[in-house]
Amino acid sequence: MSAAVSSEPYKLSAGALALLVHGAFFLLLYVSFSWQMKPPQGMVVDIWESLPAEFDVQAPVTAPAPIEKPEPAKPPRVEAAPALPPRADIDLKDKKKKLKAESTAEQRLAEKKAEQAERRMEEVERQAQARSQARQKEQAEAAAAAGRVVDEYIAKIAAKVRRFIVLPPGVSPQIRAEFNVTLLPGGEVLNASLAKSSGNEAYDAAVERAILKAQPLPLPPAEKNMFNRFRDLRLKFSPAESGQ
Repeated sequence: MSAAVSSEPYKLSAGALALLVHGAFFLLLYVSFSWQMKPPQGMVVDIWESLPAEFDVQAPVTAPAPIEKPEPAKPPRVEAAPALPPRADIDLKDKKKKLKAESTAEQRLAEKKAEQAERRMEEVERQAQARSQARQKEQAEAAAAAGRVVDEYIAKIAAKVRRFIVLPPGVSPQIRAEFNVTLLPGGEVLNASLAKSSGNEAYDAAVERAILKAQPLPLPPAEKNMFNRFRDLRLKFSPAESGQ
């Protein structure tokens, strides 16, 4: 009985193996038949005119290294100035005040000097103008005074000459004779000539004789230095002025 039991598992293993072999055989036949049924594929051949000298072998592409962006420059660090001690701070403020006061004083002094210079200039101009006006006034007064002296002595000369005129009979009082008279510094007559006739020869001659007889003619004092105003005179005479 033990022999029968031991032979039973052996038979079962042999049967399974035979079944497996037959299955593999049938599978091989099927695959072989399927391969034969496929149409043959053509062979593709590349024809080269010439063989390349060498095959290009591409070098491995290396990825570029990432560009590092420079960090922005940091602003320089400003060290805070150490706080001044209270005494130094006070001294600095006092110094600034002193400098400001000195600057203000200098500016005021400069302005004061400029104002003084301007006032001096105005005073100089005012004095110059006053002197000019005074000089003009003096000259005008001197000219007026000289004119009065000339008029005065010409009247004296004419009056002295009239005292020596002897009127001819029948002379019209409306006629007038004019003479140019040249005098010497002492009043002597250097020349007397008829400049404009009265129309009456007798009267003209009587006036000329009177001029010569009346010399020396009165002149202003020498210290007045006015002889140049009397060197050459134009004297006019009329019977109506003689009082005869």
